[in-house]
Amino acid sequence: MKRSKTLQNFLAEAIGTFALVFVGCGAIVSDSQGGSLGLIGICVAFGLVVAAMIYSLGNVSGAHINPAVSIAFWIARQLPATQLPVYISAQLIGALAAAGLLLWLFPGAEQLGSTHPAGSWSQSFLLEIAMTFLLMFIILNLSTGHRNKRLMAGLVIGATITVLALFGGPVSGASLNPARSIAPALVEVNLVDLWIYLTAPVIGAVLAVPCCRWVQGSPCCTEAGCD
Repeated sequence: MKRSKTLQNFLAEAIGTFALVFVGCGAIVSDSQGGSLGLIGICVAFGLVVAAMIYSLGNVSGAHINPAVSIAFWIARQLPATQLPVYISAQLIGALAAAGLLLWLFPGAEQLGSTHPAGSWSQSFLLEIAMTFLLMFIILNLSTGHRNKRLMAGLVIGATITVLALFGGPVSGASLNPARSIAPALVEVNLVDLWIYLTAPVIGAVLAVPCCRWVQGSPCCTEAGCD
């Protein structure tokens, strides 16, 4: 029986975002429980799981696994408006499921990977905008041009997330993703500073769209939108 493309996209985004939060935030929880991952290990966990999801689910939904990325692709007219609610709802459900499972697995954990500024809110707000801008700029530019460039997308995007997390993690938590932040915050019932991580990544991702167009000289597009 032929499956609905909308259902396929929903399942792919839900599973992909579940994996991101479960592995990434799980690495944070595991490390806080006496593990030896450290900052580098946690950042690598986030980068590798994103790369894995891109390679395994990219052909289905594009593996956005991030509401800010989906909104930016919608602004770039490479994601239909009818699909945007599907993507965002799937991402939130997947993230919440992962955070809930982490709470069940680690009931004594003080926190489940929620993100909070280490310094002032303005520092983290601007840092999240800048880092998500760079991430989305790279995603958009990788999605254009020769197919060989797109084949490297998972590795490059995963490496980018790792580097940005190493740089920004100690300052802002390096969320870059509203779903990644809202899920542990809701499960922990700790909504302090959450607005930063719901707004700044979206602003940064949207700003990357016109910059990509200026650099490429033509509208950026996803693999599905390119001939």
